[in-house]
Amino acid sequence: MKLRTHDIGWLIFFGAIAWFGPVHTVPEATVLTLMAVFQLLEPRIAAFQKPRGQAVAIVIKFVLCYGLIGYTDGIRSSYYFMLVIPIIAAATTQEALPATLITVVASLSYVSFLLFLQEDEYIPEDQAAELLLRIASLCIVGFLTYQLAVQNRIKARDAEAAAKQLAIANASLQAAEDAVRRADRLSALGQMTGGLAHELRNPLSTIKSSAELLHKTLPAGDEVAKEVAGFISTEVDRTNSLITRFLEFAKPTPLRIAPADIGAVIDRAVRDVERHTTATVHRNYAPEVRPAPMDEELMERVFYNLLLNAAQASPAKATITVRTRMVGSQVEVAVIDRGSGISETNLVNIFNPFFTTKPDGVGLGLPIVSKIVDEHGGKLLVESEPGNGSIFRVLLPVAT
Repeated sequence: MKLRTHDIGWLIFFGAIAWFGPVHTVPEATVLTLMAVFQLLEPRIAAFQKPRGQAVAIVIKFVLCYGLIGYTDGIRSSYYFMLVIPIIAAATTQEALPATLITVVASLSYVSFLLFLQEDEYIPEDQAAELLLRIASLCIVGFLTYQLAVQNRIKARDAEAAAKQLAIANASLQAAEDAVRRADRLSALGQMTGGLAHELRNPLSTIKSSAELLHKTLPAGDEVAKEVAGFISTEVDRTNSLITRFLEFAKPTPLRIAPADIGAVIDRAVRDVERHTTATVHRNYAPEVRPAPMDEELMERVFYNLLLNAAQASPAKATITVRTRMVGSQVEVAVIDRGSGISETNLVNIFNPFFTTKPDGVGLGLPIVSKIVDEHGGKLLVESEPGNGSIFRVLLPVAT
């Protein structure tokens, strides 16, 4: 057992009492040894750290002190001050009422030794004041120790609250830094993508026109060549669609802002998702949600993408929940699924352009959604646990 600083202090305390005490007998030394051992072991025993265990420890200390005083001449014992040990223990671990009761019981226990005086024994009148002073000193020690303990508890709570606030502030700062870095990446990538997309469209138009002309001029029996020409035209259309998405991501989006019923916007997105997937969407709209200023077409696209992602991440015929509620001065739209979830590694990348885990995905869906929400002055948050699904939250300011 490794000795700590306060352990050494207790050993010195009890050693000094044993050495300089008025009585030097085996029972006295035994009780002092038991008290010293208990003081050393108490912090190391988990049971004594719980509320009930603390109360038991106080009773044990009180019994040992009472026995020591009783053995060493009772009311006249020089060890009366040892009663401060259970009093201090109560003041530092208990609330006001239990601490006060223990202080009163300790003081009365000392007075109880008057009952054990013999018929020819008495307390001289000039010693009565000394007796009262001893009792008062016990009460004062209990009161001052409790006041000090209360101040320490307040400071500890304040320090804990400050630590929590600091952790929240650090998390918010980290999130803000991540958002700035993401915005910088999106801006640079958007500019590059926009220029590249414009340059690609002209040759793609030429390729498609050539493929269509080739398809018309091929002999009627050359089915293989016609099929290849059709493939060329189809792939050009798919590439053009992809370029359109690049441009939507790269260029500033003109917003047509007007107060809108967010439930109606979500309903349109839900109908589209249920038409294209086997998922069922459960709607839970809070009646107190107020209209929010938004571009209805763009926000419908946001909710459609989030619902579609939820459906694709869930088993066939799964149920997805979309919920609205007021959060302060914002309306929250939560899309909840019980699908495969997102790993912690992927979670930090899902809003980055071109990041995708889908075999046929492009990786622009969520970045575009995030961009639209940001342009509305809102926030897009995500919570996910692999195997337990995901929750995407859209926070938008409401009309005042």
